[in-house]
Amino acid sequence: MSSIHKVTAASLGLCLVIGVSACGDMSPRGRDTAIGAGVGAVGGAVLTNGSGLGTVGGAAVGGVVGNQMGK
Repeated sequence: MSSIHKVTAASLGLCLVIGVSACGDMSPRGRDTAIGAGVGAVGGAVLTNGSGLGTVGGAAVGGVVGNQMGK
């Protein structure tokens, strides 16, 4: 993985943390879904070397997992 992809993944993660911290009135399940989607997007991007499809797929899977964790 190139250093530019690592920087991009780290930037996406930081943006997620900042964005989620600004949503103090979210339900715990909504927050978990958003966090899961962000982590999944970063993971998908890293695993597929920045592929857009991998990023979107990772976000979708992470969102579903995050949503179901609170049950």
